[in-house]
Amino acid sequence: MARSDRTTSEPSEPSEQSELDTQRTPRRGGRFRRGLALGLMLGLLGFASAWPDAARADDHDTRRAAHPVRIAAYILHPVGVVLDWLLVRPAHWVVEREPFRTLFGHEPD
Repeated sequence: MARSDRTTSEPSEPSEQSELDTQRTPRRGGRFRRGLALGLMLGLLGFASAWPDAARADDHDTRRAAHPVRIAAYILHPVGVVLDWLLVRPAHWVVEREPFRTLFGHEPD
């Protein structure tokens, strides 16, 4: 007897078959990548903890920290960083481009 009646679960086109294969096949290498990432992180953690002197904090000196100029520096430093990023760096970017490079005499490093 010939099989003329096909079941509906079999795909009729090759493109459907390839879609089903990719859905059923688990992604290979996922476990290896996670293990590699974990190993790298643990290695870096061990590497960083090998030199405790480099990771230690500065000693706190209450006489220097309470100086009025130091307090002003604590307040003004973030302002200087913001001005650097918003004004100085964009200005340098403009000046190092060609029409302005000649005008301002900027020499590339």
